[in-house]
Amino acid sequence: MKMSSPNRSFYEDEEDDQGEVFLDDSDIIHEVAGDEEDLPDADDEDDDTDDSMHIFTGHTSELYSVACSPADPLLVATGGGDDKGFLWKIGIGDWASELKGHKESVSSLIFSSDGQLLASGGFDGLVQIWDASSGNLKCVLEGPDEGIEWVRWHPKGHLVLAGSEDKSVWMWNADKGVYLNSFAGHEASVTCGDFTPDGKTICTGSDDASLRIWNPKSGENIHVVKGHPYHTDGLTCLALSSDSTLAITGSKDNSVHIVNITTGRVVSSLVSHSDSVECVGLAPSSPWAATGGLDQKLIIWDLQHSLPRASCEHKDGVTCLAWLGASRYVATGCVDGKVRLWDCLSGDCVRIL
Repeated sequence: MKMSSPNRSFYEDEEDDQGEVFLDDSDIIHEVAGDEEDLPDADDEDDDTDDSMHIFTGHTSELYSVACSPADPLLVATGGGDDKGFLWKIGIGDWASELKGHKESVSSLIFSSDGQLLASGGFDGLVQIWDASSGNLKCVLEGPDEGIEWVRWHPKGHLVLAGSEDKSVWMWNADKGVYLNSFAGHEASVTCGDFTPDGKTICTGSDDASLRIWNPKSGENIHVVKGHPYHTDGLTCLALSSDSTLAITGSKDNSVHIVNITTGRVVSSLVSHSDSVECVGLAPSSPWAATGGLDQKLIIWDLQHSLPRASCEHKDGVTCLAWLGASRYVATGCVDGKVRLWDCLSGDCVRIL
């Protein structure tokens, strides 16, 4: 079944939204501009040379999560299967702060948008909030009965959201260390989720093959997206458009779908992967999307026509990706342990790290 093209508002400016803002102006933290870093030269040779700037050796098992501070380009947080988290700085080998307290693997780490706080989620069902500058524990947030799958911050304040294996989603005020709301309705583990960039809506995806759209203030489940023509197997990942109108989701059913958040309707389907789609990302400055899968492919999509514009072959499954700012480059992480940088105009690999 052919879907209509994605919502027009994804590509063109919209009129100002006069709807209710979830946070009061007094609660909003100043926005932090992203770093403008030099992009790799497209003429760089592909090679396997180890040109790493720093190697951190504090962990004794595999890593599950890495986060970089938006306020300090040298500050990094890592968490892994050794039940430990660490704060450390690139190039400063004798400085590290252990994030103690989790009793099982540290599955998720993320800095708040202002870089002041760090949230860590573990398979022990706990979310811990840390002062990013000192590494001191501020509070422990409890609620979920099973492991934490992911953690996200509100884009304009110190509200933290987490999805759990126990089918629930929880929201807390991290400054006060208090519970605010929970969101129940999924029938399996909540594998992905986030606040929309305007902070007014929450989107969550689950192993039950559904996407749910929520009002964060009231807890109301606004839309449930499930069944034909949506996914037929569990969701693995989601990304939200910068104008807060569209959600793009990937699934174990090898497909990608784009949903209009306002209406809850599928507006486009991107079908080209032949194995589970593990990661998705929307380009910040163009109508493109990137998707990575266990079929060893990164696919760059032209969303205006719902067609692939480039397919980038890897030697193993693609598990994560990130657009490099507003550039045409995408970085991918692969099961073979390598990071690759891709030029999305040409589809060429320009660097292997």
